[in-house]
Amino acid sequence: MSALQQFEKQQYLSLETFRKNGQGVKTPVWFIQNDETLYVRTIAGSGKVKRIKNNGDVKIVPCEANGTPTGEWITAYAIEVTDPESADLVSQLLEKKYGLVQVKAFAAMTALRREKYTVLKIHLQ
Repeated sequence: MSALQQFEKQQYLSLETFRKNGQGVKTPVWFIQNDETLYVRTIAGSGKVKRIKNNGDVKIVPCEANGTPTGEWITAYAIEVTDPESADLVSQLLEKKYGLVQVKAFAAMTALRREKYTVLKIHLQ
């Protein structure tokens, strides 16, 4: 069984990123899977993006909306990707998985706060 199989048909994953002092910060997020890669769309200036720019080593686990794990933690590596093709792919896959109305509602709230999205690309190590 592939370590990624536990993420199939799941709505959320908990993404643990690490501060410079090594302390982990866990955040439940929507995600999509495309082949062997997981993607997360998030606010560009968020803490998780800053922590990943400093240290791409992360841990991930499928979880409930409140962050309660429903599987086994696995080690992965995350990077921010800023190319328009990745952003378009992730938007399409999020809309297919979570529904156009929900995804557009989140996008509208983000735009009202004058924030921009970025994409995190996650690979297993």
